[in-house]
Amino acid sequence: MNSYHPKSLLNDLQYYITPPHDCSYLKNKSARMVFLDPAHQIDVLTLSELSRLGFRRSGDFVYRPECHLCKQCLSCRVPVHDFSMNGTQKKAWKRNQDLSLTIITSADATEEHYALYERYIHARHSDGDMFPPSHDQFEKFLVQSCTESYFLELRQDGRLLSVSTCDFLDDGISAVYTFFDPDEQHRSLGVYAILKQIEQAQAMGLDYVYLGYWVPHSNKMNYKTQYNPIEILLDGKWKRLNRRLSEEQIEQLGAMLMTTFPAEWENVIFNK
Repeated sequence: MNSYHPKSLLNDLQYYITPPHDCSYLKNKSARMVFLDPAHQIDVLTLSELSRLGFRRSGDFVYRPECHLCKQCLSCRVPVHDFSMNGTQKKAWKRNQDLSLTIITSADATEEHYALYERYIHARHSDGDMFPPSHDQFEKFLVQSCTESYFLELRQDGRLLSVSTCDFLDDGISAVYTFFDPDEQHRSLGVYAILKQIEQAQAMGLDYVYLGYWVPHSNKMNYKTQYNPIEILLDGKWKRLNRRLSEEQIEQLGAMLMTTFPAEWENVIFNK
């Protein structure tokens, strides 16, 4: 594995790049990741700067896709002070007003959290690379961290229904992963969890909720474009989508990102 130094203000840190491996988002595609030396413990300011450069955290690993012929992993974030709920989100909000929010550090995770995670993976992701769940996987993925991270819990009369693993940044909240009670489908807990993170960021005077990567050709990732407005990181610059894209436009955009992004799309989907 070769040492790798992306061009950024953080070149004093040590980075590495993985060999090509199967892409987690797109079938029959390979991927590579640049990642920070996991031995580094980083502070909020460093993680915030890395997030603005398109990096994500998973357990002790802070990484960014670095694929030669594909640019579909688009970092995205919601500018929370301009956010407006759509009709579906308003309904999810109303359905869950009986839930209470508590915040704990992820280091304080208990068997109650793991039991909910285990049920969620069995019910929702039995065909994915996170199946079967295990305590070790849970610890490495959601509890261990190179920085201080948090669980945003949603409870109904004390019963745990949803957990969002989050990092608090200097300009926002980074949504790492959410798992919830699979028997409560009518609540739309995944939607509500994001809405609560947006509300929390607003209450803290922060500007963004970072939602990770939007991959146009991955249907399971397109829910992120439902939160409007949304900003994406393209060619090192954050740009705001000025309207919701149709399914056809999303398909076209994904195809273009397999090569280079065409300049003529700038005036179509982005605010200057």
